[in-house]
This record gives sequence, C-alpha cells and structure tokens, in this order.
Amino acid sequence: MTALTQLPVTLDDIVQARQLLGSVIEQTPIEQSRALGRMVGSDVFFKCENLQRAGSFKVRGAYVRMARLTAEERARGVVAASAGNHAQGVAVAAARLGIKARIYMPLGVALPKLAATRGHGAEVVLHGHNVDEALAEAQRYAQESGAVFVHPFDNADIIAGQGTIGLEILEQIPAVDTIVMGVGGGGLLAGVATAVKAKARELGREIKVIGVQAENAAAYPPSLAADALVPLKKVSTMADGIAVGRPGQLPFAIIRELVDDVVTVSEDALARALIFLLERAKLVVEPAGAVGVAALMEGVIENPGTTAVILSGGNIDPMLMLKVIQRGLFASGRFMSVRMMLDDRPGSLAQISRIIAESDANVTRVDHTRIGGSISMGDVAITIDIETKGHEHCELVLRNLRAEGFQPVVVH
Repeated sequence: MTALTQLPVTLDDIVQARQLLGSVIEQTPIEQSRALGRMVGSDVFFKCENLQRAGSFKVRGAYVRMARLTAEERARGVVAASAGNHAQGVAVAAARLGIKARIYMPLGVALPKLAATRGHGAEVVLHGHNVDEALAEAQRYAQESGAVFVHPFDNADIIAGQGTIGLEILEQIPAVDTIVMGVGGGGLLAGVATAVKAKARELGREIKVIGVQAENAAAYPPSLAADALVPLKKVSTMADGIAVGRPGQLPFAIIRELVDDVVTVSEDALARALIFLLERAKLVVEPAGAVGVAALMEGVIENPGTTAVILSGGNIDPMLMLKVIQRGLFASGRFMSVRMMLDDRPGSLAQISRIIAESDANVTRVDHTRIGGSISMGDVAITIDIETKGHEHCELVLRNLRAEGFQPVVVH
C-alpha cells in the first residue's frame, strides 16, 4: 500500500478542511437502525447527510474549495455543472463567501433542484440533455470568462472537504468496523477512506471502507480491475447523484490504494432500500444516498460488523419518488399489475374481482378496453393493479385466477 502521506489528499488536509468548515455545516446526526441491524446480524447506524445544509454532503467540499480561492479568483466568480446536489452545495458556499456563481444544469432537471439552486442565489443556465453536456459547457465558459471551475469531485480540496464526514463518524461511532457509502466520481469515497484509514492506523485497528455503485452506472469495478480509468459507454440509473460514467483521476488514485471493495446493486434493490428508509427509518433519502442500505439488504457485504452507512443526500424529486415507491412495492411483492383477456359478457369482471377478493388482495385500479390491434371481436382486455402482501401472495392470486380459466400476465 502506498504511504498515506504520498496520496493526493492526506489526513492533515482533511483536519484543516474541518477547521475551515467551522460553523458553515451541520454535524449531522447518527441514527441506529435496529431493523436493518437484525437483517445484517450486527449494529447498523445511518450517518444522515440527507439532513445536511442544501440536502447533501456536497456543501462540505464546495465550501473548502471556494474558501481557499484568492481574492483575485473570487472576483472572477465560479462556475459549476450539476444535476442537483453539487449545484446546491456550490450555491450555498458562494452565498456564504460572497462569490458570484454561475451553474449549468441539464435541460429537464428536476424542478425542486432547479428552484433550490436559484433560491440560494446562484445564476442557473440550462444547457444540454445530461450532466456531461452541461459540464463541457461550464468548462468552456470558464476558459472564456476566467471564472474558476469548481469540479464536483476531481479536486484535492473537494475530496478533503468530503473527508470530514469520516472524522465525524469515528467520533460518533468509535467502535465502527465498516463504513459504507455510494460512489459516483469518487470524491466522497476517497475523502472518507483517507480520513478513516489514517485514523485507524493511528489506533492500530482495521476499519473497512466500501463503496457502492448502481450496477448500470458502475465505472469503478472495471477501472479497478484494469488499474486504469475505464469510461462507460452508457449510464442508466435512478440514482442520478452517482450517475457518473468515468471515475475522477484524483479519487481513483486514492480509492485503488485504500478502499477495501466497490460493490454494485440493482435498480430493484435501490427501490426496496428507499421504501425501507421511508417506512422503517422515517427518512427521506434520494436513490444515490440509499445504495449503501441496498447493499446491506441484499447481503453483498459480508461480515460487516458494526456498520455506518452514509446517507449522502435527500434531494429527491417528488415525481421520481412516486415512481420509485411503485417500483419498490413491485420489487417487494407488495404491488402487482396483471393484464388478461376475457369474454366481453356481463359478469366476467365481477368474477375476476371475486377471485381477487377471496385471495385477500385488493384492487387499486382497473383499465378496461375493447379496442386494440390484438383484441378480437367479442373480447376485452383488462389491466388490474393489485395490492398484495409479498411474492408468495402474488403467486397465490395468479394461481387462483388460472384455476378458473383466466390467463393473467404480470406487467412490469
């Protein structure tokens, strides 16, 4: 392992960053999850950065980066690009430091994130159809105008700021064995790993640091396997906060030396984790902030011991939350949508309703149509949304429908 003092960011950098942050940020609370602890078989705690200023950890790194600008650089202003959390972090830091901020956000960005960024006083320019296009335009504007570009993760000051979370966790949970968090570009994971591994070495003990990515936006596993940055051709995940197709150069240099593992989780696992956090922890968390919980629930982290999971943000668009809740209920077997054909005669729908009711399930919506290219004369197509009680209950409902001659097809 490379000497910790030879890495791009050191423990001293993170300690200094914490002094800079002072009263600017909140020391977010730690909440124990007994329900998740029972699943895992050990104590599990949540580090609630979803309750941080601007709704995520991003303000930490943004403020440290901008607080270290010279007077001449501050006069030129800053520019950034983001779909949400980094944008709000930069906007909050700029307002605190009296710096003009211009932030590029992609067209179609969630309205709550757009409104929040503007509400913090930043100038917002909508450009491009994704973060990469907005990022390219922000960099072009920086070169043209002289504004200082504030990268979301590939910067030593940004990494040091994010690493302050690691120091807080060690103070709040001294006996922690494993720290789990989401990873996109890698700034958070690199910063926390630097702080935690250095402190663990001082204490003469081992603390595991594990990153989690959405499986459809997982650039780190192939990059670590190749020991080189491997960009993804396509990124597709509900976890927009970690939807990054290429690791950052500086974070990667740290992560490959210090991080114990980077694992992945499916979209369905993410949806189930969000439902769990809402129902059992009473916490609103965005998908990127819930990947660590998903990893524990899916059992992809073995023998974690006393575990801290960083809930990195809570900025979720209500429309996305609606879709995620529905997907999470479906993935948990608590919601099922079925489509079937039946004879267009009185009593057919009543018969189906009876079977569902006798199966102790509840109909929440019915779509009934006689028109369509695949519908024969004398037939009708129906789609029924059903509230169920788990996967076994779903199978019971389907068996009972088939037993009376119907052919239900589950609609995903």
